[in-house]
Amino acid sequence: MLLTITNTARPATDLGFLLHKHPARVQEFRQSSGTATVFYPEAGEERCTAALLLEIDPVALARARGKGSPDFSLSQYVNDRPYAASSLLAVALGEVFRTARAGRCAARPELPGTALPLELTLPALPCRGGPDLAHRLFEPLGWEVEARALPLDEGFPEWGESRYVRLVLRGSVRVADALNHLYVLLPVLDDGKHYWIAPDEVDKLIRAGEGWLRGHPERGLITRRYLGRRWSLARTALARLAELGDETEEHLEPALAEDAPPEATAADEAAAAEAEAEGAEAGEPEVKVRSLSVRRREAVLGKLTELGAASVIDLGCGQGELVGALLSRPAFTRVAGMDVSPLALTIAARRLRLDRMPDARRARLTLFQGALTYTDKRLSGYDAAVLMEVIEHVDPPRLAALERVVFGNARPRHVVVTTPNIEYNVRYAFLTGLRHPDHRFEWTRAEFAAWARRVAAEHGYAVAFEPVGDDDPEVGPPTQMGVFTRDQRS
Repeated sequence: MLLTITNTARPATDLGFLLHKHPARVQEFRQSSGTATVFYPEAGEERCTAALLLEIDPVALARARGKGSPDFSLSQYVNDRPYAASSLLAVALGEVFRTARAGRCAARPELPGTALPLELTLPALPCRGGPDLAHRLFEPLGWEVEARALPLDEGFPEWGESRYVRLVLRGSVRVADALNHLYVLLPVLDDGKHYWIAPDEVDKLIRAGEGWLRGHPERGLITRRYLGRRWSLARTALARLAELGDETEEHLEPALAEDAPPEATAADEAAAAEAEAEGAEAGEPEVKVRSLSVRRREAVLGKLTELGAASVIDLGCGQGELVGALLSRPAFTRVAGMDVSPLALTIAARRLRLDRMPDARRARLTLFQGALTYTDKRLSGYDAAVLMEVIEHVDPPRLAALERVVFGNARPRHVVVTTPNIEYNVRYAFLTGLRHPDHRFEWTRAEFAAWARRVAAEHGYAVAFEPVGDDDPEVGPPTQMGVFTRDQRS
């Protein structure tokens, strides 16, 4: 089975740094099922292609007895595993490109964060769901998808199509993200694994899906298939994804409340219900999950309603969950979402069903790409702006630019800001450091209050503070919210 990865950004051979495999060498890696070989069919300034070839050892495969194969009755003797990309290739990819998947490159540390024009090709891929499923899984992640069903036999077209597709993905994507997409979605498309699915598969799914799985419109299907339709594991994974919140930032439920699972979001309940309908284990109770992210969103919506804001812009809207909640309330007559990430906006448009949105609702919505550190006239003219879990992602030296853009230039009547309370982190079991790897800082209540009061004084606002989540008597709430209101005279 074969996977090729092509980069066309000059110098194209930077792909070798990102994959940690030198273009001038052929490297072999022993696998439990055979041998994985990495080589470069082409390596030039304009175009560079890396190939991962997995050659299956049929004796090792027979000894594995075909467990996990979707065709178990014959799989010990006759199967497609040596030829079609499946979980065997996903495991090899995960091991061979382990450092690349983690987004690390000591030699060129700036490269892993750069999106490159990539083309990924899989000549033969089992796809239970056909080309349409490949489109549904990869397009929300920013890929242009070419999926062509392969005939059962080219010499006998009347026999029809097989369950295999030739898949080509093109897009401007980070190499680490591209590898993690394949690592998760190859066995999902195949709907089978060659090994026993243990509980630690949940951890693998959460790690590989960080930053994209929770917001994926097909996350219920992905979770269920990746975990072999084992409802107990799928339920755990969906609950953990809900706990992670809008930005996958909440790692664990507070230690004081770990025996009291909260209530689910509508999206999580729908995904869980879908998983239960196709594989629930008899007699297991339903789990309702209500994460901090949901409580935070409800708090922001309640405050905007209380303030009487009719037009709202969500600055750093991510995958559009707050935007969707605003659109569901007719009182908000004009809603906008801005984010620096084109991928996040693509996912937001998909989950909001922008292409099928009724005209009246679509007329109320604007989505656009932009950065909060640059003056932008599109940010002006709104009753309220929301910075929900955004400021902690900004490097401290650039906060002054954000303050100037939002409070100095856009100057909405109200600004609602939420940010983590670092004092509350002690209530998360086993959490070390900040809540999310992309956080540049997290403030105490005193630090947030000092920043908010200074910004309010400099730009003609008054500010009030409210807790979000359970207000712990010792360490305060998990999220702190500042509500800025502009002085009518300024």
